[in-house]
Amino acid sequence: MKQYLDLVRTILDTGTWQENRTGIRTISIPGAMMRFDLQKDGFPAVTTKRLAFKSVIGELVGFLRASRSAADFRELGCKVWDQNANENAEWLANPYRLGEDDLGPVYGVQWRAWPAYKLIESDRKAQIQDAQQRGFRVVGVVKDQGTDKVLLYKAIDQLRECLDTIIKNPGSRRILFHGWNCAELDAIALPACHLLYQFIPNATTKEISLCLYIRSNDIGLGAPFNLAEAAALLHVVGRLTGYTPRWLTYFIGDAHIYENHLDMLKEQLQREPYPSPRLVLSDRIPDYAATGRFEPEWLEKLEPLDFSLEDYQHHAPLTAPMAV
Repeated sequence: MKQYLDLVRTILDTGTWQENRTGIRTISIPGAMMRFDLQKDGFPAVTTKRLAFKSVIGELVGFLRASRSAADFRELGCKVWDQNANENAEWLANPYRLGEDDLGPVYGVQWRAWPAYKLIESDRKAQIQDAQQRGFRVVGVVKDQGTDKVLLYKAIDQLRECLDTIIKNPGSRRILFHGWNCAELDAIALPACHLLYQFIPNATTKEISLCLYIRSNDIGLGAPFNLAEAAALLHVVGRLTGYTPRWLTYFIGDAHIYENHLDMLKEQLQREPYPSPRLVLSDRIPDYAATGRFEPEWLEKLEPLDFSLEDYQHHAPLTAPMAV
């Protein structure tokens, strides 16, 4: 994880102090990148402190199940959503909040059930028919500027479509899913930070890589968590589609360190990293490369115990408060 520590040093050396919505100052830089060769470098788990691996995997499994409740994440071993659900004053006053533990349509909902609408003039029969063949259903007719239009809807499983494309058309450069739904930003406890994932299969080498774009990244707490989660997701997708995980490229828009995380990170900079561990997936998760059977429904069947870290050495745990 030398790249991670180098990024911390770069921010401390070249960043500038900024105010933000949390009320806790950050020192930040615009634009950063880390790139990991998962075959040579191992699994990108931070070793200069203990990674909350159980929480990382609990969140990932919750996302794959399209969970929108902090209670669901807690049951999976992840408590990081509790404050966002129940202690954020702005969200508590939001009329879209459905009660205790509700988060709104956060990450997993957008990943697995993006709410998609089409508004088509009622006389455009071919367009309406095409939309219906693509899974849209008519929900009504509305007047729009004096014209009758047909409103159609479907929930799009973006991640499942990615897996389908990897199997059917691995040369596509459009294998991606998105978490930034402009129409629902006002109804979400926390708009997506890690928001764009692009899978890049190589049908020749049978390797698959992932590019992740994060608009805003808390380097002290968020980056180690997000890196591990993205790498775990890539391993799952690789297992279900018959590809070996290779490159994880991690782009950041606003890379920042919170003022009350400085002591934690300065302590990590004094520690010598250990070798990276290896991620092990349970044998019960079907391996397409071995079986030849495409079973994408396993995205919903995964359990936290299906993931483990092998040979994970780390320094003593360090903690710092999360800014909400």
